[in-house]
Amino acid sequence: MKADTRLFGEIDIEEEKIIHMENGMVGFPELQKFALIFDEEKEKKENSIMWLQSMDEPRVAFPVMHPTAVKPDYRLTVNEEMLLSLGELQEDNTCLLVTVTAAPDVKETSVNLKAPIVINTDTCRGCQMIAEDDYPVKFRIYEALKGRKEEAVE
Repeated sequence: MKADTRLFGEIDIEEEKIIHMENGMVGFPELQKFALIFDEEKEKKENSIMWLQSMDEPRVAFPVMHPTAVKPDYRLTVNEEMLLSLGELQEDNTCLLVTVTAAPDVKETSVNLKAPIVINTDTCRGCQMIAEDDYPVKFRIYEALKGRKEEAVE
């Protein structure tokens, strides 16, 4: 499937890698097909920013990352019924992402831990949901990433 995107120009995504989100993203229910775009060299790095690119609307792409990169103890409690449409979720086929909000002051950059995205990598079905846990919508990540970078250098 070809898509002419605002950020990446024309991209070609294999049909079987398109992520289907039946209810779209919060605020964008009409956008239901997405591609996860990332730098393959950085793929193994948990703290890398990736992009959830809408295949329905080329101008829309959400920066996302793994929540454990900034909150290692992130554990999600959700309504199990919301996950049924994704198929059977196991540890090895579940991808958990959170959206990133960049700020003019990098120290104010945050992730939304309250509304994570859950993707079944076997079925390529996903959904964004509201966590039942008391996580913030704006969790600042600068200090967490800086600390992890310093640990890696040591």
